[in-house]
Amino acid sequence: MTDIRQLTELLHSGNYSCVIANGNETRTFSQRGVADLYDLLHNEPHFLRGATVADKVVGKGAAALMAMGGVARLHADVLSQPARELLLQEGVETSWDVLVPNIINRTGTDCCPLEKATREAHTLSDMRPIIENFVNNLRRQAANN
Repeated sequence: MTDIRQLTELLHSGNYSCVIANGNETRTFSQRGVADLYDLLHNEPHFLRGATVADKVVGKGAAALMAMGGVARLHADVLSQPARELLLQEGVETSWDVLVPNIINRTGTDCCPLEKATREAHTLSDMRPIIENFVNNLRRQAANN
């Protein structure tokens, strides 16, 4: 099994947003938000199944994507309480440095928009379309700018 401490060290030394190891393969990611997890789940779901993840900030949306993908272990620098509850419910072994009530948005003015959007969703099947719409809307906005 992959050493979560080594993944966390790589996460910080490379200033990545996320590091994922599965078997003999370790990959680093740098996109903002849940984009990398979303892309993996849709394009390479086999890589998430049974994987070990080190991530800087995990809210409920990222936790849902990890659970949908079958991630086995997660260490987060910052984990939201809703994410922790979901990961516990889905059987993902989870550790963290700081547990917060909610993830805050990038401007520090409100709750993370994806965490807010998934607040009332209680199952992975409820969360899937919310997350897909969220990511697709962000990508459309980015393409139009």
